[in-house]
Amino acid sequence: MAGSTLGNIFKITTWGESHGKALGVVVDGCPAGLPLSEEDIQKYLDRRKPGTSAITTQRKEADQVELLSGIFEGKTTGTPISLMVRNTSQISADYTEIAENYRPGHADYCFDAKYGFRDYRGGGRSSGRETIGRVAAGAIAAKILEQMGITVFAYTRSIGPVDADLTKFNRTTARSTITAMPDVEADEKACAYLQQAREACDSVGGCMECLVEGLPAGIGDPVFEKLDANLAKAIMSIGAVKAVEIGDGAEASRHTGSENNDPFRMENGKVTKISNHSGGILGGMSDGSPIIVRAYVKPTPSIFRPQQTVNRSGENTELTIRGRHDPIIVPRAVVVMECMTAITVLDAMMMNMSAKLESLLEFYR
Repeated sequence: MAGSTLGNIFKITTWGESHGKALGVVVDGCPAGLPLSEEDIQKYLDRRKPGTSAITTQRKEADQVELLSGIFEGKTTGTPISLMVRNTSQISADYTEIAENYRPGHADYCFDAKYGFRDYRGGGRSSGRETIGRVAAGAIAAKILEQMGITVFAYTRSIGPVDADLTKFNRTTARSTITAMPDVEADEKACAYLQQAREACDSVGGCMECLVEGLPAGIGDPVFEKLDANLAKAIMSIGAVKAVEIGDGAEASRHTGSENNDPFRMENGKVTKISNHSGGILGGMSDGSPIIVRAYVKPTPSIFRPQQTVNRSGENTELTIRGRHDPIIVPRAVVVMECMTAITVLDAMMMNMSAKLESLLEFYR
């Protein structure tokens, strides 16, 4: 299987399956000298691990990370960093029925069409547990960005028809509510809506939003390595994400140029913008204002009600899914979006180091 590697300089390769012995990631291109511990990684993994609330799958996994290489005396050595999380709560028997039946909304049929073979236990590489490696790598990227004064912060913008009121935006609330919403009242309404969906044996979709603050202007390239294009690719690669927007996104198509353009002005000797419809990116490069990325997530396809499907023999049949599944993916996917954004931004900054001759001369002077 190709396509498990992302990045140009800060490069990650994830590995492992939902019901295999372990999952993890190899991070190549991390600079030497970064103080790094398992605790730095664990605090991110704890935000995505299952079994933490009533609105997540009840599969109990500690998701305890092990740092296998690339660290000496508490600092990165510049060599590949290998991180692993062992699976401890697989119940593969829950998936026996789908060995021959394709689950609607899942990648089962596509795997068989491509490879003629698939790991049906929990979805294999298509499982949400694959994101463990992404989050572990993203924790490293975020720590490097923090040292440059750049922060990456994601949260739940909406769940079903319930939207967070961003005039009540609170970062502490976004990290304490089980929905990851930055608005307490919206969290309560969303929880009530999710309970209704659970009682109906159904699932719910939603929207995540991520802010990147402190990024200087000029990061990204103007053609095939556009910052917004690479962010879209990275975030669309997260399972269940069906659309990505930058700034006003689709709403920009409804406006005139005079409404959509962001006027520039000088402020304290620095070029700034009066508005930020662009979401912090112009011509594929950062413009110095906060980057705003939005991702729309479909409802969890695993629902506990009979569904029409087809089996491997080409016969029409009916399937009722068993197992332990999230009624909504969004709250646990928020940290995945945050980490994929951090990885993409850091890689773009590393690529940018050779954009100017003066930067190259300064480095080697």
